[in-house]
Amino acid sequence: KDVKQAQKAKKAVTKGTHIKKTRKIRTTVAFHRPKTLQRSRQPQYARKSRSSSKKFDAHAIVKYPLKTESTMQKLEDGMKTFTFICDVRANKNQIRAALKRLYDIECTKINTLVRPDGLKKAYCKLAPDYDVGEVAGNIGLY
Repeated sequence: KDVKQAQKAKKAVTKGTHIKKTRKIRTTVAFHRPKTLQRSRQPQYARKSRSSSKKFDAHAIVKYPLKTESTMQKLEDGMKTFTFICDVRANKNQIRAALKRLYDIECTKINTLVRPDGLKKAYCKLAPDYDVGEVAGNIGLY
């Protein structure tokens, strides 16, 4: 019996079993491609030479102080209001932070408007504990 079984196994290995393979029954007409392994990209070199730096910093937000007759009058009449030309995209909080960083001044109130030529003007009312002449000297208005 063992010899017969061994001979059958030998024959099956050499010739193959030739069993008819059953196919999976398809229930839909649509063929969906099977999901295969998706590897993450591993580039040979960086596509950019360096990472982009932050371009909207304090120097980009506050462009320059405005020195006209009307703005100088606002300083001298005791209003303690400085006028700056700013980036159009900057909001009041960004302008306040940029003024603190550039000129070390605190503003109690900031009013903004966009001029007809497309520039944003910011009126910055100085905090009461600052001296107008000293701050104007630091900014470069006097």
